[in-house]
Amino acid sequence: MKKQIQATIRRNPVTLVLAGIVFCGLLFSSRYSVYSQEQDPGAATESSTPSRPPSGVSTVTQNPLQIALLHWYNANLTATFSTSSPFGAAFDGASIWVANNSTNKVTKITASDGTIKGSFAVGTGPTGVACDGQHVWVANINSSNVTELNASTGAVIATITVGTQPNALAFDGTNIWVANGGSNNVSVIKATTGAVVNTFASSGTFPAGVVFDGTNIWIANNTSNNVTKMSSSGAVLGTFVVGTNPSGVAFDGMHIWVGNFGTNNVTELTTAGAVVGTFAAGSGPAYVVYDGANIWVSDFNGRTVTKLNARTGATLGTFSAGTEPNGLAFDGANIWVANFGSGTIQKM
Repeated sequence: MKKQIQATIRRNPVTLVLAGIVFCGLLFSSRYSVYSQEQDPGAATESSTPSRPPSGVSTVTQNPLQIALLHWYNANLTATFSTSSPFGAAFDGASIWVANNSTNKVTKITASDGTIKGSFAVGTGPTGVACDGQHVWVANINSSNVTELNASTGAVIATITVGTQPNALAFDGTNIWVANGGSNNVSVIKATTGAVVNTFASSGTFPAGVVFDGTNIWIANNTSNNVTKMSSSGAVLGTFVVGTNPSGVAFDGMHIWVGNFGTNNVTELTTAGAVVGTFAAGSGPAYVVYDGANIWVSDFNGRTVTKLNARTGATLGTFSAGTEPNGLAFDGANIWVANFGSGTIQKM
């Protein structure tokens, strides 16, 4: 099975798998083949008594752990809504924002009832999406920039040049971290100004996923089959081997979870980098998200979403999704699934 994203087709593909992120000009088979737009025809240890905060924490002053877990808001109230080539998704506290790869737009959907509030132009090949509480940030893989939008109005605030092929984003409470697959680095954007304040090399190749653990940044390196643990100052604290083609990465308050597209499993790591377990997760695990108790994994090739117990790794269920489910978001009550192939966003 092959599926073409966008009209741009290039030769000499870079083999890669991304997770809740999209990119233009790629072919899908058992793995993604992404075509570059430029080509033509010693670590900190975890607490001995860690604990996860409850789901749906809402507070005026968010602490780093709440920011890392995306538990900033109260739960919303379930459905499938039409959009166009959806890949990445994020929740801003009231609405779901969906990156529509082929139309170069993001769609804003009210989480409580699915009302489409608008679609807003961004860069070329929007992929990853992140929210900082006031603004929405979109990684545009084919224009090598990030679009900042006002979360209330959708108005573009800034377009910020970053590395090559940006595809995934994470917010650490102060900065937006951007995984730049083509340049093997991460850009750090100050959220209050939109200025790029740093660029750090990853210790792997084709960074395709990024997450904040409350203290450090974790980067999934898609083509070197490892993850990088990085301090806020850019120091590499460790590089840890996982499965083949790691893509999506999530934090559950204690551990890091990595979706390995090529080996059809997820790796669970401590924040010191030790492997806790490896668990089967459908066919083509792409994006990974935590809901306060469970890990959800989109199965790109299997048209399903897998639910795992975050404490044991046990499979709790496999749920039907649309064609080529990819990006996931949690709104405090429900899981949202971006079904790239069927052009829908699904609320579970």
